[in-house]
Amino acid sequence: MSKKKGRGRFIFFCLAPAVILFFIFMIVPTIDVFRMSLYKWGGYTAEKTFVGLENFKKLFQSDRFYQSFQNSILLIVIVTVVTFALAIIFAAILTREKLKGQTFFRVIFYIPNILSIVVISAIFSAIYDPTQGLLNSFLNLFRGENGIANPILWLGSQKIVIYSIVIAMIWQAIGYYMVMYMASMANIPESLYESASLEGAGRITQFFSITLPLIWTNIRTTLTFFVISTINMSFLFVKAMTNGGPDGASSVFLSYMYQEAYTNSSYGYGMAIGVVVFLFSFALAAILNAATKREEIEF
Repeated sequence: MSKKKGRGRFIFFCLAPAVILFFIFMIVPTIDVFRMSLYKWGGYTAEKTFVGLENFKKLFQSDRFYQSFQNSILLIVIVTVVTFALAIIFAAILTREKLKGQTFFRVIFYIPNILSIVVISAIFSAIYDPTQGLLNSFLNLFRGENGIANPILWLGSQKIVIYSIVIAMIWQAIGYYMVMYMASMANIPESLYESASLEGAGRITQFFSITLPLIWTNIRTTLTFFVISTINMSFLFVKAMTNGGPDGASSVFLSYMYQEAYTNSSYGYGMAIGVVVFLFSFALAAILNAATKREEIEF
């Protein structure tokens, strides 16, 4: 009995600091965001006016909010689908195929993940530069004088700016998830592939029948994590590359919240946006967990 009590005290004292810090820096600020969303406050004065749900009514009547919502959904869907598809394909190729310089390719793919978002944004901003950027310079080889006279404004056109950010986000994320999937694929017994080959299954059939099912738990976990983190990452890329422009065409959830709370001094309204983002993220995580749930396959 004394050993159990001693073990319980040891576990309590180990967990207590983490629980206290989590409560102070996560739970309390989250509750305060919900509270402040019910007030009209500029953020820099002591005057606060309780307005109830007025901030939320204003939010759902705002065209800028719906534009940022649409852009956020677009980024989440396109970036997630393309990143995970490429990461899994590259991981399968580097794991299953005998290629020269596999270690070199792993390092090259992973390098973007160790760079800061500001550095990556600066790199792509230079690539997208309309007059001296690498992308337009390459395209001008085919467009000729017309391309020089009418450069493509990759970050200045309302129609294509969001897709320019998509490319930067995909480039940044592929390597990290590719390495994670390579680690999972490396644990799959080679005997399973040998048996499948003897049965006449080709590489593609083996990939969908063996590889994907056996790493599905890892895919499911990383998928939920990536989709939620994309909401935060999109803000960092937008802030560093376009600041929401042109005319809000690249604005996303958090950039719109930041602008309202800290630029327009509508802190209460900004916190209302934060509440909506929090609830949306929570609901999205629950939907993804339910949609990707399947019987776990062991080997």
